[in-house]
Amino acid sequence: MSTDVGRQAEEKAAQYLQQNCFKIIQQNWRTRWCEIDIIAQKDTAVYFIEVKYRSTTLQGTGFDYITTKKLQQMQFAASFWLSQYGRDDYDYRLGAIEVKGSDFTISEWLDDL
Repeated sequence: MSTDVGRQAEEKAAQYLQQNCFKIIQQNWRTRWCEIDIIAQKDTAVYFIEVKYRSTTLQGTGFDYITTKKLQQMQFAASFWLSQYGRDDYDYRLGAIEVKGSDFTISEWLDDL
């Protein structure tokens, strides 16, 4: 998958979140140790969201690629971000959005992995 396709999927996911009353805090947050596709807030919770794009489901859904290792990486990245921005006491959740097809349709949203 090209970087451009990935960015388009992430932008579609961010639009979906905004339409559902989320405030986007950051997109494509990266350090040399970790990365988070979208950081958003709704009410008092901060969401750390992985965006998974698939043009087809011939090789499985996007969520099939969220492994135990990926969840551990997301947990590390969320903790790192929270401590870096002085928000250790915030309620947070790990989430994922699956985007698919050439029209970048949101096919599923998991708000608490």
